[in-house]
Amino acid sequence: MTPPSTLLHFAPVLLRGMVVTLEVTAASGCIAFLLAFLVGAARLSRIALVRTVAAVYIEVLRGTSALIQLYFLFFILPALGVDITPMEAAALGLGLTFSAYGAEVVRAGIVAVGSGQWDAAHALGMGRGLAFRRIILPQAFVAMLAPFGNMLVELLKSTSLVSLITLTDLTFAGTQVITSAGRPAQVWGAVLFLYFLMCFPLSRGVRALEKRMTVYRGSVRGAA
Repeated sequence: MTPPSTLLHFAPVLLRGMVVTLEVTAASGCIAFLLAFLVGAARLSRIALVRTVAAVYIEVLRGTSALIQLYFLFFILPALGVDITPMEAAALGLGLTFSAYGAEVVRAGIVAVGSGQWDAAHALGMGRGLAFRRIILPQAFVAMLAPFGNMLVELLKSTSLVSLITLTDLTFAGTQVITSAGRPAQVWGAVLFLYFLMCFPLSRGVRALEKRMTVYRGSVRGAA
């Protein structure tokens, strides 16, 4: 039986895996967030071709396996002459996958803003682009926060897939520790706890931001 002191000896391995998990989450989250807004706005474009391309993008990425997308980026692209590092493949693969889900969040948030807001903005002489940036998007963003928060937590947990393209994330680090020290129950318990430590602040932070923005909007309306 492996003594607890031996397991503590492997704690740096788990912590390094935790850092890799956070790095992949941050990089892929930025990609997903940016593309979600671009594609989500494109879904509402007045140009039919733009709407169609955005719809195809969403359906293809939502309808295919995130793991297979990672495999394609990591194994197939180099064979086609495109060099890509494991971290780049992980960030791009997960970012693309979650951007498709995020795009629908963006679309739904924008649609949820009443048409009267557009009419009011046009009555003030605002063009469509200015009205979208200053009137529609700030209101829609509040409605998007909760779904985006859930998506970010899911993204963090989905980083466990990157171990299959040679990145030593938290899940793979746990496997390494079990191989060296045994005690799977204790190790996986520690891994679960570390995932919780990463996810809980994310969800609480998004809730706090959502509450703050809701209060701010209420105070602005009251002043108006």
